[in-house]
This record gives sequence, C-alpha cells and structure tokens, in this order.
Amino acid sequence: MVLVAYEGLIYRYTLAGVATPFLLPTTDAGPNGMALGPDKNIWFGEVYANKLGVITPGGTIVEYPLPTANAAIHGIVAGPDGNLWFAEDKANQIGRATIAGVITEFAVPTAGSKPHGMAAGPDGNVWFTELGAGKIGRITPAGAISEFIVPSTDSAPRAITAGPDGNLWFTDDTHQIGRLTTAGQFTLFPTPTPKSSPVGIVAGADGKIWFTEYDGNNVGVIAP
Repeated sequence: MVLVAYEGLIYRYTLAGVATPFLLPTTDAGPNGMALGPDKNIWFGEVYANKLGVITPGGTIVEYPLPTANAAIHGIVAGPDGNLWFAEDKANQIGRATIAGVITEFAVPTAGSKPHGMAAGPDGNVWFTELGAGKIGRITPAGAISEFIVPSTDSAPRAITAGPDGNLWFTDDTHQIGRLTTAGQFTLFPTPTPKSSPVGIVAGADGKIWFTEYDGNNVGVIAP
C-alpha cells in the first residue's frame, strides 16, 4: 500500500495501481509530508488547516490542531522514542506528538531557521534541516536542541535521511549532497550536474543514498 497526499485528499494506492481517495474532514487542509507511525497508521501535516492528521489503513481520519497558529508543518518522521516529530516552518519550532495526539512544541534557537526535513537518527535522536539558517539541528527525545553549521557559503539544507553507514545525509540548495556524523562532522559532495538543485533524499535498499535533482532533471545516487 502507498499513500499520497493531494489537495484535500489522501489517496491509497495498491501495488497494482488501484487508487482509493479519502476526503479530509477539513476543507482545503493542504496535506503535506507523510510518515508511517509506530501505531502502523500514517501521519501527515495540514499546512493550511494548521493541524496534524492521522489516517488508518482503512481510511479513518483524525485531526489534531496545533498549539501555535500558522505553524506550517513540513517534514514529519516517527522518532525512536515512539512519538511523531515534525518541523514547523513558519513557527520556527519542532513539534512532538504522541500517538494519542498530545502535542508539545520546542523553539529552534536560531531565529528564522525554517526547519524543513526530518530524520530519525541512529543515535536515538531526531535530526532536521534548517533551510533558512544553513544548519542541521538535532533534538533529543526530551526536547534539547543542538545546531551544527553547514560549512558551505549560502547553504540551504532541505531534505535529510539516515544512511546505512550510521551517518545523516542531506540535500543542499548549493548543488551538493552532505554527509554528517552524529558527532557533528560534515563532508560535502558537489553533484556532477552544476545546477542540479537536489531536493528529496532517501536511503536505498542497495546500501546507497538516492536523491532527486529538481533543476538537473535527474535522479542521483551516492555511495557511502
């Protein structure tokens, strides 16, 4: 089963390509970002409705309003602590939600950081990108945040994933792929296409890291 968010709908696709649409309770919710929760349900953000949503495999939807107005959820991930973690782009916060829908928010120390991508790290913490600050953040299950400056001029890290090598990997708008150790050490790799604009990134089943290039019109792969 594959789930896709589009406008005011969540679509469930079978591997044979059969789609079933589910209408969100809130009109014009703006679903954005999806993650499989520890409860085996799918969790997602609602940018325009300012809510956190969850949908069961059968299509039952529940929505939870965010404590902060106009927060704008982007990335969301299941944390190693059994909670859901998400980035609040406009509120400059990281949110934590229990599977019962209890939400706690933590302010990012850097103003205007625009937290964006989220990943569960191999160290038991959650890592996130700061698109507006050129940093990668780390938040513990208790909510303590540390930030690491990406050593690249005009850095704008976007998506992040945990790699099979025990490191974090991220895309950067400076046309680079970044590797970050859990101790905060960076290595940057320029993409072969000069103006690639890498966006999404994920660890593949082949032990390599795969990413999309928005302007390069390519799919890229990098070995650890």
